Amino acid sequence: MAEEETQEVQESSTPQKKSSSSLMLIIVIVMLILVILVGAVAFILMSGGDDDSAARNAPEIQEKQVNSMQRSSGNSGGSVRPFTEIGLMFPMDTFTVNLLSDSGRRYLKVEMNLEIDGEELAAELDNKKAVIRDIIIRLLSSKSLDEISTAKGKDKLKEQITDQLNMRLRDGHINNVYFTEFVIQ
Repeated sequence: MAEEETQEVQESSTPQKKSSSSLMLIIVIVMLILVILVGAVAFILMSGGDDDSAARNAPEIQEKQVNSMQRSSGNSGGSVRPFTEIGLMFPMDTFTVNLLSDSGRRYLKVEMNLEIDGEELAAELDNKKAVIRDIIIRLLSSKSLDEISTAKGKDKLKEQITDQLNMRLRDGHINNVYFTEFVIQ
């Protein structure tokens, strides 16, 4: 009789072990699904929020770009020139400079084109190429990584290059600077 009771206890504990392990498996699966859902929702909210804010801020961004283009081209009140009306391009050689830093281990490699008024200015730029390169090298090497790593910083650098060069030109002026390569190492 003692053997029968032991067998009954063993038989009755086996289903409890199975049901508790099944219950634990179900809990683990439900937790994994919840984690995946929470991650997906967080991802959608984070990426979707940028699109909505970008759409809301699009008119402001466009207005800032127009103002920046007007400042760099010298227009104070007129409309921005359409893409098809970009002037003559004067390509510059590659610039490789050390950026301003404590360690001196940051380099900037830049290629740029200068948008100019006309052919007369191209001849003047050819004659003053050494002076122009010197001005640009001094401007580039006076910048830190933080100053030029953002779009706003690059726009400010373009304005500074344009202003510095235009102060030294007689046969026209530079409308804009276009970076064709901008590598920071």
